[in-house]
Amino acid sequence: MTRNTRPAFGTLLFFAIAFALSLYFTFAAVQGDFGLFRRTEIVAENQKLSDRLAEVRAEVARMENLTRRLSDDYLDLDLLDERARKVLGMVRTDEIVIR
Repeated sequence: MTRNTRPAFGTLLFFAIAFALSLYFTFAAVQGDFGLFRRTEIVAENQKLSDRLAEVRAEVARMENLTRRLSDDYLDLDLLDERARKVLGMVRTDEIVIR
């Protein structure tokens, strides 16, 4: 009987390929397009956009309130007076204007 003292090249190649693939998939799971870091970026962007949406909704509600207060059904005379003076540059007769 003869013994083969040389290590099996096929076994070494198999483990080298398996190690390389595990490194690749680990890197892809962390840094890839669908990895953990990308998920963190998406969650942060989602939070930022949700905050912006809340700001825009508040602004829309404020504008709807002002529009309703200037409508024919509900006329706020103080708001109408303020807008006319601001837009048209009108001044009351009892006001003092300093330029």
